[in-house]
Amino acid sequence: MMHELACEFVAQGHEVSVITPSSQLEEACELSILDGVNVWRFKSGEIKNVGKIKRTINETLLSHRAWCALPPRFKHNRHDLIIYYSPTIFWGPLVRRLKKLWGARSYLVLRDFFPQWALDQGLIREGSMIEKYFRFFEKKNYASADIIGLMSQKNLEWFRATSHTNKPLEVLYNWAANTPVQAKSAYKEQLGLTEKIVYFYGGNIGYAQDMMNIIRLAENMRGEEKAHFVLVGAGDEVELVREAITQERLDNLTLLPPVSQDAYKQMLAEFDIGLFTLHKDHTTHNFPGKLLGYMVQELPILGSINAGNDLKLIVEDAGAGLVSVNGDDEAFLANALKLLHDEECRMQIGRNAHQLLNDTFSVEAVAKQILKIY
Repeated sequence: MMHELACEFVAQGHEVSVITPSSQLEEACELSILDGVNVWRFKSGEIKNVGKIKRTINETLLSHRAWCALPPRFKHNRHDLIIYYSPTIFWGPLVRRLKKLWGARSYLVLRDFFPQWALDQGLIREGSMIEKYFRFFEKKNYASADIIGLMSQKNLEWFRATSHTNKPLEVLYNWAANTPVQAKSAYKEQLGLTEKIVYFYGGNIGYAQDMMNIIRLAENMRGEEKAHFVLVGAGDEVELVREAITQERLDNLTLLPPVSQDAYKQMLAEFDIGLFTLHKDHTTHNFPGKLLGYMVQELPILGSINAGNDLKLIVEDAGAGLVSVNGDDEAFLANALKLLHDEECRMQIGRNAHQLLNDTFSVEAVAKQILKIY
């Protein structure tokens, strides 16, 4: 999403720089150009597929390490607008310093309510020191924004009632560039799935998603010879998924590591159904960015969400997918079987998903909305 937004700003004639961490650098920083976008990487500790304590330390240090590694770039490359994305909650100190240095305004694209979801799932105890620690940085993150964009109306209402921030709020939908790619069948052939209907999940494989929800669905569909699940990504539940595949002998599910953006888009072009899941204990309303990729490639959406999430209404009112509440395994299975056995329905829902993208989630509309800040 951020890549496509940056490219859209470039297409509109703006100069764009992206600040991002890398644990692979030998030097303190590195400059490269990707699709006309200046990419400033700074050396950082690992924040993916590592223990929680190590990840917390490395994320906490993101702003400090960026500020220390890139001062010449910051000093000699003034920018008028800072757009930052959450997660993570730890960019606030850097954004505050850059605003002061450049006299710039800032827009927070808020897409994850952490630590709230961790509290909902019992990963953090309410009132504990670790909650207070995360809340401190969460508040700094919000305080550094001039405007906060949330992904749906219900998210905005929940946030307004619970965040105690006086910052201007608005709904900023997720977005995608409407640039589908042509299927080459490379991945279906490589994985031996040319005769299969593939349910595809790509992205974070973590606690917030509740990947066991997909595992249960795969177990319930063992007898469907044409169905196969492909999961691609990294996260806290990768090992949990891998163990479940082995223990349950799930030969209808393939787990793959993260791939490049181009490879990911090719997978979307080849596979048949876009899959997503959200943890049932969420009290917030999430709209996974992966749904936009599904829409671009006309994939029907199959989802499982927390109760009350207005994502269900958005998707189903447009006829773009079938969505059930996490915990209702029978409904999840029934929706999966409908998309498996009714090809005409599957194709029509995919076309509806693409239309929903054009009507509501275009990157052009989002770029125009963000630029109103100045």
